[in-house]
Amino acid sequence: MNLKEKITADLKEAMKSKDKLRLETVRSIRALILEFEKSGANKELTEDDEIRILQSAVKSRKESYEMYLKAGREDLATKEENEIKIVSEYLPKQLTEEEIFLEVKHLAEEIGAKAKSDFPKLMPAAMKRLKGKADGNFVRQAVEKLLG
Repeated sequence: MNLKEKITADLKEAMKSKDKLRLETVRSIRALILEFEKSGANKELTEDDEIRILQSAVKSRKESYEMYLKAGREDLATKEENEIKIVSEYLPKQLTEEEIFLEVKHLAEEIGAKAKSDFPKLMPAAMKRLKGKADGNFVRQAVEKLLG
């Protein structure tokens, strides 16, 4: 089942269960998918596109969450936090910081990255390998930690 089919099924389920927050969140994801399809790109929605759409949805909600916290609006921050959890359910399982470090370490051994000067070689390779499975900030931290 691809993302679009899963979203449609979850949308129906949220309507039946009268889960307003899930319904709003799933509708927003569906809107992003429809926007992509109607963008004129004339291409099929790939798994990479799905991950990119979901990650951008999570990122925008994280930014809103932080802004609401700074403004003292805990009620809206909590709503954004719950939406992040719902959107994250559709993303591949995220690796822990320890798992990210181990993956980066193995990759560094494969490509022979040992010094800080190897950062431009290791970082893009690590991002490509961990795409959709890890937050870019954690990958960068792992690469910097490994290379000293």
